[in-house]
Amino acid sequence: MLINKITNKIHPEFTDYLRAVFPAFKVQKISLNAGFTCPNRDGTKGRGGCTYCNNRTFNPDYCDNGKSITEQLSEGINFFSRKYPAMKYIAYFQAYTNTYDKVENLRLKYEEALSHKEVAGIIIGTRPDCVSVELLDYLQELNRRTFVMVEYGIESASEETLLRINRGHTYEEAKDAVIRTAERDIPVGAHLIAGLPGETREQFLRHASIISELPLTSIKLHQLQIIRGTAMGKEYESHPERFHLYTVDEYIDLVIEFIDRLRPGIYIDRFISQSPKELLLAPDWGLKNHEFKSRLERKLASGNSNKNHK
Repeated sequence: MLINKITNKIHPEFTDYLRAVFPAFKVQKISLNAGFTCPNRDGTKGRGGCTYCNNRTFNPDYCDNGKSITEQLSEGINFFSRKYPAMKYIAYFQAYTNTYDKVENLRLKYEEALSHKEVAGIIIGTRPDCVSVELLDYLQELNRRTFVMVEYGIESASEETLLRINRGHTYEEAKDAVIRTAERDIPVGAHLIAGLPGETREQFLRHASIISELPLTSIKLHQLQIIRGTAMGKEYESHPERFHLYTVDEYIDLVIEFIDRLRPGIYIDRFISQSPKELLLAPDWGLKNHEFKSRLERKLASGNSNKNHK
């Protein structure tokens, strides 16, 4: 847990949530590429995808859709089990839109992952415009048998920003998807990006109050990263003045204020993202997640957060 020495607020982390769900053993997420695409790429919603998106930035080497789900899981588990032999695993369907298929095909992929003897549950990353009633009914039934969580890429609570980044869905669609999922007692996570073009610091902070009205279990935050080969990357190279890329210290203060505005009880799953250096245009912080978290914890403990960054 994170404790803010200024406000004395306690911010629970997602690891706390997992310890409560799985008290008998430690769990680790194993990312999977199950061969999905995205309606914002195949022409259903649009072409080219979101302006910032390059899925290569978060796929581990073993996460290859040329391999079966079982093969990817086995390779990932082999890597982590060397350090933690008593660990169990959560199959994390991460790449692209992991509910974008017929329900019978989705069922086969989810059940293949769950059939692995070391897998204790699944987390499904998707878009809020790609969850049917039929799918949610199935996930509700599956959640009675094992741990199931759905993560939605919300990215911003601003309709203007979502249009600006070619997201292909609205915040109202995100709100609806989160509510419909939570109504089935399925835990729900959300992603937000700080620093999207056109959004001020205060606008991003207002997102904390807006999404706090939703029945979320957890949230992932990360700083905007400009990635080579993306539409946003090309825009940044041509017009860098359109972007404010946070320094580490600015972003730490932003995160502290953001999580202080969140509804109590929402678990914090992640603070930053780490893209491969060969793909990253800016900003290059050179920090791993645990290093950033250590700096964040020191700032919280010092009671010296600066809220005056613009």
